[in-house]
Amino acid sequence: MEKKMTSGKLELVAAKKFAPYGEMYKVVDFLNKTLKDKQVIFGLTKDEKGQMTLSIYET
Repeated sequence: MEKKMTSGKLELVAAKKFAPYGEMYKVVDFLNKTLKDKQVIFGLTKDEKGQMTLSIYET
């Protein structure tokens, strides 16, 4: 699922839902630390059903 929306100073580039993975937050943390100079931010959310959504934003 790809979207392009403007929200404040962050622009949502893409979002993808997937089954829960317990250590996904470590992957997101690694990506944010490694790619911070590339003007992208990764976000991770978990809904009430347990599905996770990985979002990519441009700053």
